[in-house]
Amino acid sequence: QLQVVQSGGGLVQPGGSLTLLCVVTGDTFSQYAVAWFRQSPGQERLAIAAINPDGKQTWFGDSVKGRFRISRDDAKMTAYLQMDSLKPEDTANYTCNADSLFVGVVIGRGSWGQGTQVTVSS
Repeated sequence: QLQVVQSGGGLVQPGGSLTLLCVVTGDTFSQYAVAWFRQSPGQERLAIAAINPDGKQTWFGDSVKGRFRISRDDAKMTAYLQMDSLKPEDTANYTCNADSLFVGVVIGRGSWGQGTQVTVSS
């Protein structure tokens, strides 16, 4: 059974940076796509970034395009979300999802991490 464990997050000032990690175990990580979602209070959870199994295809939502980067290290079974130029509106609970298909992971079909809070505030 696939296990998805997140780390990272916390409090950061506007303009700062944070990196979130998503460790996927229980199967061959290189066969899985990974997506990051976020949810603010009172709003629905939305996908913001995704990477396909071979790392050659990525996707970003308009709200984070140009500021966030997604990458993966198959040897460490880990996907990363590098967040730069953070804004107060980036404050949300961030969750990663792992699925064998890119089209599946961007709709949250796969296995979920536990979520981590990111707060952008001065």
